[in-house]
Amino acid sequence: MTFIAARLHGYLDYLTVLIFLMAPSVLGFGGAPAKISWLLAGVHLAMTLITRFPFGVFRRLPFPLHGWVERIVGPALIAVAFLPDIFSVKPAFVFFVGMGLVIVAVGWLTDYAKVE
Repeated sequence: MTFIAARLHGYLDYLTVLIFLMAPSVLGFGGAPAKISWLLAGVHLAMTLITRFPFGVFRRLPFPLHGWVERIVGPALIAVAFLPDIFSVKPAFVFFVGMGLVIVAVGWLTDYAKVE
């Protein structure tokens, strides 16, 4: 069952970029976890900008392929949380697991076949 349309997904993508950018400062973690978070913000922004959907700017990446990338990234974030440099920093661990779960949920709930 899908509840999230392409337009709402675009808003969520840009919100995700902001969350990845701000999390290290707000949650108080630095080092490798912060660098990974900032890197993910950049990657997520780039993917959103090139996706062929209402909030894409360059519109080259088909929206369904965007969905498959997110279906991989969500579980990967959960796995990354168990890397020693992240696992040992509780706020970073909780953040990466939480974001992974959110991205998995958004992936399940988004209708990638229908672009508005």
